[in-house]
Amino acid sequence: MIIALSRFTIANDMTDEVRAAFRRRPHLVDEVSGFLGMEVMSPVGTPAEIWLVTRWRDEQSYRSWHHGHAYHESHTGIPKGLKLVPGSTEVRLFEVFAD
Repeated sequence: MIIALSRFTIANDMTDEVRAAFRRRPHLVDEVSGFLGMEVMSPVGTPAEIWLVTRWRDEQSYRSWHHGHAYHESHTGIPKGLKLVPGSTEVRLFEVFAD
């Protein structure tokens, strides 16, 4: 299994809008081959910092989705006017080798 850990920090006052967008997301990724699940969270005390944890059967499943049409379509609900802290966006892949 592969975990894709993504994070970003909201620069303008749109934290509530971003959280609402994730709550009403269209769940397009849920049907993608190899997708196992997702959680969206913020560190306690830092609500403008958003972390996404997605679980994938394997790295190829993640990369196929990330470079495909479904990835771009799943981001259409991003609130208009959203600004991110420069340099705060990061995506890292983790191999799960024990549980």
